[in-house]
Amino acid sequence: MAGCTVLVTAERRAAELAAALERRGAQIRHAPALSMIPHVDDQTLLAATRAIIADPPDVVVVTTGIGFRAWFEAADAHGLAEQLTAMLAGVRIVARGPKARGAIQAAGLYPDWVAESETSAEVAEVLLSEGVSGLRIAIQHHGAGADGLDDVFEKAGAQVASLVVYRWGPAPDPAAVVASADAAAVGEIDAVVFTSAPGSEAWIRAVEEAGVLSAVRERVEGDRLVMAAVGPITAKPLEDRGIKTLQPERGRLGALVRALVGHYERIESVALATVAGPLQIRARVAVLDGRVLPLSPTGVEVLRLLAAAGGDVVSRDQVLAALPGDSTDPHAAEVAVARLRETAGRDLIRTVVKRGYRIELAVSPR
Repeated sequence: MAGCTVLVTAERRAAELAAALERRGAQIRHAPALSMIPHVDDQTLLAATRAIIADPPDVVVVTTGIGFRAWFEAADAHGLAEQLTAMLAGVRIVARGPKARGAIQAAGLYPDWVAESETSAEVAEVLLSEGVSGLRIAIQHHGAGADGLDDVFEKAGAQVASLVVYRWGPAPDPAAVVASADAAAVGEIDAVVFTSAPGSEAWIRAVEEAGVLSAVRERVEGDRLVMAAVGPITAKPLEDRGIKTLQPERGRLGALVRALVGHYERIESVALATVAGPLQIRARVAVLDGRVLPLSPTGVEVLRLLAAAGGDVVSRDQVLAALPGDSTDPHAAEVAVARLRETAGRDLIRTVVKRGYRIELAVSPR
């Protein structure tokens, strides 16, 4: 991923995700679309926790690993952790996915059933098929709310207790989110990474409000921008807007990083083969034979123009059009190409007398 600029839209575990991508050569831009507000001192959560400790439910549904851990941290801060553990050890625990299961096991407990699809729909389907009428069900919710579980179980005759452990808040820096939307639209970013459905919804909504959804969609369709989501639920707000996504086979941060790395490895395999080695043009840099070229933004655009021609001749007028300003002086094009040659090597770009310039390919075009 050398030379790739990746936008991380998450606040939670952003440093871990950024570090994993940076180890692969990526440059990171960070613009959290939402903030996460813990409920450590939320009296409603504490009251609900005390209530189910005093009168244990039949079933406890755990929807997220981070929420379950935060629930225990809140209980521990108020001297309730031991009582909460004892209560959970005596009831049926249902986990919405492997991450929730991992958090449960880390607390020394074991789930009775795990929804491998990581969806609330699977949790509802299984419990409703068994029958919930007359049961008391406690549900630990994630920041986006109930996912409809409360209503579904109540309509089926269950008594439901909701425990919202954290909630989503506004972006820590709204201006940074708007700026990231604009950057994605104009080509300053190679990939955007999403780790939650609320986060992807908030970011794409910012794109819509900035009036650049069409530009972002066009870049995605042209394979110039990758939208990488940790799983289908996270991807849904994007795909609802007609934006294709890259997803790993398993919904994990590590798998997401590997999927993104694999994507760029495939791109490298079809890079433009030049006499100086494989050439790839990123959003803001160019990579030649595995080396990131120290080019100015203008240099990148001129090289992008030449690469897009695939070995065909690019006229001086076309080079001038790629330069900032509105110069019509052929000398400006000559200077831009000369600077490009100084950085990329003199053999890469050939001057075609009275016609313009072209990239020298490893195999000459027919």
